[in-house]
This record gives sequence, structure tokens and C-alpha cells, in this order.
Amino acid sequence: MTKNHESPSPAGRRSTSPSGSPTASQITLRSPAELADALPYMLGFHPTDSLVLVAVHGEGGRFGGRLRVGIPASPSEWEDTARQVAETLIRGSERRGGKPDGIVVYLCQDPLGGESAQRVMTRLRPLAHRLRLACGALDVPVMEALCLSGGRYWSYTCPDERCCPAEGNPMALPGTSVMAAAATFAGIQVRGSLKEIEGRLAPLGGAEAVEQEKALERAAVALVPKILDGASREEVGAETLALARSLMRRLTLAPPAETGPGADGWDDALLGHDEAAALIIGLQDREIRDIAAEWMEDEEAGPALRLWRALARRCVGAYGEHAAAPLTLAGWVSWSTGDEPTARIVLGLALQADADYRFAQLLHHACNEGIDPEGLRECLREERRRREPRRKRPATGNRPPGRRSKADRRQSRRGAGSER
Repeated sequence: MTKNHESPSPAGRRSTSPSGSPTASQITLRSPAELADALPYMLGFHPTDSLVLVAVHGEGGRFGGRLRVGIPASPSEWEDTARQVAETLIRGSERRGGKPDGIVVYLCQDPLGGESAQRVMTRLRPLAHRLRLACGALDVPVMEALCLSGGRYWSYTCPDERCCPAEGNPMALPGTSVMAAAATFAGIQVRGSLKEIEGRLAPLGGAEAVEQEKALERAAVALVPKILDGASREEVGAETLALARSLMRRLTLAPPAETGPGADGWDDALLGHDEAAALIIGLQDREIRDIAAEWMEDEEAGPALRLWRALARRCVGAYGEHAAAPLTLAGWVSWSTGDEPTARIVLGLALQADADYRFAQLLHHACNEGIDPEGLRECLREERRRREPRRKRPATGNRPPGRRSKADRRQSRRGAGSER
């Protein structure tokens, strides 16, 4: 998704379309206020505690690649972070077609512990300066640098207090801007805040977490030796997949009455602790996980996504690293069904759970590079056709999938447990 920006600040004139298509009607953003308002429509969510860089191309100011990372808590890390993100965005843009002509920087962080929004802006100013230096060192100027905090925005590049006062300017009310109207017309969704999306995948707490961890311990004792034993591994795999299909049918027959966190609570209540534990342990087997990845479209996608989300929330206590498998599957289904912004977030969480989880690494890289997921979907369909030539598809879906990527198949040959 690309945007237009025309600003009296050093950013100059920017002109692109909401859809990124050259034939789509263009929207001109005429001020830092409109540029700030456009950010969630570029990302698909409201970033929280985030550093965002957006590449700008051409005389018309077409917005291109975007990069988002968390703001490091320690200022001692800011210089290295600034250098790394500037190089990543600029080199990535060069690989995809051309060096940016400029960059727009956003620093998004709400006040904490009684801190004022103006204080946040002042505290983050050195980070904005380091980002400008890092981009300039690569011969790409920062055309605008904005701080968004507490419902207000500031420009780090505009010295005119008549338009950029010290106390900042209020952000536009949600849904009232030209950009909001254009996004609604184009069917572009903003999926809440980053904090909300991540919170819906966080591990359960309290007494539920205690009971779930006990169930995970029982399942690990019972299943891990069988997974490592070639003679019984296939049996565990069949049981895991049968249980997953059974739970998907249960979820299909019991749709939640609402969306959001309320729906998550509904799904959590539909899964028993022992059922969830058996699935989580079973999905640590890479080959079983790859078969589960085939449930990525049509009637299977919805219940599969609900199941993977619910399982991620059940990876509690000492089993937090096990969340990499269901989170990766949730990220894959999100990407496969067109929800690329959520996919990036979820795959990032999978790598936080286990930085070495190869499947998450591959998907995260492909998603960030803008690769079409259809290639992997077709591989999965073909694998499924080869494995189930005469077998009728389960009731939750109606289209065969099948085959893992070549890189992941090579990893699979290493055996169960070699990839975490």
C-alpha cells in the first residue's frame, strides 16, 4: 500500500495511491498531520513502541518498502539499531527495484509511568537524529521524521513553531481523515494496535496456566519418547493429526458470538488442557507440522487459524519455546489468506519464542520480501495430492494442498527434534 504526501516541511511533495496501483486514484497528504494519520493504513495496524521507516521513490513520492522494529529500551543500543534498520531498508529496496530517494521516519511510543507525551518526544529525539545520520551515510535523506505519542504528533524536521508547536499537535480522530475515507473505499483494514494483536497470542495466566503446564508435562513424558522412536513416531503423528482435525470440527460447529478477545476466550473454553497439550507436543515433530500447514485455505483456514492461536496461548511456563510451532502455523495461515500485516507480527512472535525455528525464519523472510505465497500453497497442495490420492478430504475443507518448500524439506531429513 502506498500513500501520497505533500508537506511544507523538508519532506516536500509526495504523491501515490492507496492501493499502490498506478491506475488507482491518488491521495495527496499535505501535512505532517496527514502523514502521521496514514501510518496505520500503511502497516495494517497501529504500531506501538515501534520505530518505522518508509522508503520514498521518484519525483511523485511513491511510498515503497516499510520496516518496523521495536524501540530499544536502552539508548546505548540506538546507534547500532539506527545503522542496521537504515541499511536493511535501503539494501532491501535496492534488491526489489531501486534505491529510495528518501525515507520517512516514525517513532511511536506512548507515555509510561506518569511521563508526558512531550517528554517522550524529547527523550526520543537523539534516536531520530541517529536515524537521520544513518540514512544520510547511505546517501538517502530523511525527508520527514515524526514522533507519535499520547494522541499527538511532532515533526523533528520542522523548526516552525507556528505549525509544529512544542506541545505537539493532536492526531486526527480515527476514521475522520481523507486517508481513512480512501482506505475504507479501497477495502483496507486497520487491525487494531500492535499491542492488541500480540496480546491475543500471549500465554494464559493464573490457575489456567498452572493446569496447562501440568498437562504439558504429562504429554511430554508420554509422547516425546515415542516421537524420537522411529517405530512409534508415525502412530503419534496420526493421532496428532486426527486430534487436530477433530478440534477443528469442534471449532467450526461452535463459532464465537463476537470477535476480538471475547472470541479468544470462547475458543479457549472449547479446548481441554490435555487435548491442547497433546497437540502442542505432537506439533514439535516437523513432518506433522508440515502436514498441518496444508490447512491454509477454503473452509479449513478459519478453524485452523483459531486452533493455532489457541494452542499458542497454551504454551505456558517452561513450554514457552513450544509456541514457535503453532505461531508459525498461525502466521502462515494469515499470510496465505491475505492478512499479510498480521502474518508479519505473528511470525515475529514465533521467532521471539525460538529464534532458530527454521520454518518461521523462511516464512518471515518471504513475507517481508513480498514473495507471493501461492508458490508455497501449490507445493503444499501437490504434496497432499501425492500423499492422499484416494482419500477424501475432511469436512472442514474442500481443496487438496501439499508440499513443503525445498529448503524446509532438506531440514526435514534431519529427523524429529533437530529443528526447534
